[in-house]
Parts: sequence; C-alpha cells; structure tokens
Amino acid sequence: MKILVHIDDAEQWRKALAERLPEAEVFTSAAPAEQRRQADYLAVWKPPEWLLREPIDPKGIVNLGAGVDALLNNPGLPDGVPIVKLRDAGMAELIGDYVRYGILHFQRDFDRYRRQQARAEWRELAVVDKSDWPVGVLGLGAIGAKVAAMIAADGFPVHGWSRSPKSLEGITCHHGDDGLTTLLGTVRTLVLLLPDTAETHHIVNAETLAALPDGASLINPGRGTLIDETALLDALGEGAAAGRLRGTILDAFPEEPLPVSSPLWSHPRVWVTPHMAGPTPLGEALDQVAEALRALAAGEPIDTVDPEAGY
Repeated sequence: MKILVHIDDAEQWRKALAERLPEAEVFTSAAPAEQRRQADYLAVWKPPEWLLREPIDPKGIVNLGAGVDALLNNPGLPDGVPIVKLRDAGMAELIGDYVRYGILHFQRDFDRYRRQQARAEWRELAVVDKSDWPVGVLGLGAIGAKVAAMIAADGFPVHGWSRSPKSLEGITCHHGDDGLTTLLGTVRTLVLLLPDTAETHHIVNAETLAALPDGASLINPGRGTLIDETALLDALGEGAAAGRLRGTILDAFPEEPLPVSSPLWSHPRVWVTPHMAGPTPLGEALDQVAEALRALAAGEPIDTVDPEAGY
C-alpha cells in the first residue's frame, strides 16, 4: 500500500502514519513526481489542484479533517473515488470548549463588562441563570451532537437542529424548515456546526437573524459560508450602537485568512479567532486514518462522504 500525504507538517504526519502502518510505503507531496504517481491512497488536507490532477488514479482519499468542502470544491478532484473524512477525532471536545467559552462570554456579560472597563465604569450586572439561557446548535453530526451534550451538561437548555429527525438524550431536537423557525425563536445563543453544502450556504441570513430574539448572540466555529456577512453586520448595528444581535464570536470565514480590509476585524461587537476552535489532535486522527486506509485496502464496509450531500 502506497500512501501520499499532503497537509501542513506533512513530514510529521508521514512519520507517524508510517509507524501505524509499517506494511505501507508513506511519502509526502514533496516526493518526486514518479513516486507520487504510484500512490494507492491520498491522505490530504486542502490539497492543491495540481496534485489532484496528476495521473495518480487513487483507490481512495482520506480527508484529514472533518470539513470536506475544500476537497469537494477542488476542480481537480477525480470522479468516483471513495472519500473518507475524520469524524470527531478529538476535535469535538476542543470545539466544545470554544463554544462553552463563547456562551459564558455573553451569559456572564463579559462583553458588557469590557465596554464598561473602557469607560472606567464600575457596575455589577444581574446574572441570568443558566436555565434561562437556551442555546441552539445547528448541526447534530458527530461533532455537533457531542458539543450539544457538553453544553447541556453545563446546565443550559439545548435545542439542536438537523436536516432529518434525530433523537439525542437531554437535547430538544428539531428538524426541517419549521423546526429551524421554532429553534431560532427560542434561543439566546446560536451555535453553527453545519457542513458547507448548497442547503446550508448563508443559512444565517437577514430572515433567520430576524427570527432570533432581540439581544441574541451567535458563535460560529463551523464553516464561514454559513453566514451572510452583510446581513450579520446589519443585525449587529453600526459602531457602538447595538443592533438586534448582541454580538458574535467567529472562527471560520469564506476567505481565510480573513482579509485585513474586512469590517469584522474592527467591529466592537465581533470577536475574531483564526480558525483555531478545533485543531486536529494528531494521535486520535492518525488512529482514524490508519483504520480507514486498512478498511479501504481490504474492501471492508466504511462510511464515505456523499459528494451530493456535501458531507
């Protein structure tokens, strides 16, 4: 089995994967073209178009992350090749911590205290009980379901939404258009953990933002394409004047790095982080990659990405 690896720190991944698969020959995209073209399988994260257009003819591709939009949208992606993606692999707990911080940021008024500090204003604000702070999680896949469970364990009422019906212990689950409308009208913080698909593109838009209660907050550790930025800025209001949306914490953007010209950088009610909510822990990820490659090579059943659905 010959495996080509392409990712930042590819040499680290190559060495670690070779240890887990001693029967395989593992090399990176920096290898000579002749060696690259012998690859049976690709283990990649955001590969360049030129790499996928090479005459490699892979038997399978392992996407070294949970989001597959960059791979599926790559013009060089060969047709008919099974794609396996990482599912959680330790990312859910990290993303859960990011989301929990974000919820507490608004529930415990850290945004308001920061503005008071700028005015040298000493004033204690009344605490809203967790039980009165419902949280909505859009996306109940492997990561979304675990994040929702973490939030519920903290004592917040959690409403989850997915395209099709789901049942999760301790979570009020909604689905479909009607379910989304119900959820939006209920929650004080909305968390986005959906994949990037045609159906989810700009799912947060002027209409959905208007459906949220006044003073709601938004946290996006998911995909940048989920949000219509113009509608978001309108809902946030201009400058220090508050709009309907109290504030937002954003970790993913349609263009990354976020351009320096983006108004999000300087908006007083926006907190920007550089797509760091859920870095892939190497150990658990490598275990999944090795398992997936062995299953592909043996022709064993394995969950693969549906390119039409986008996940």
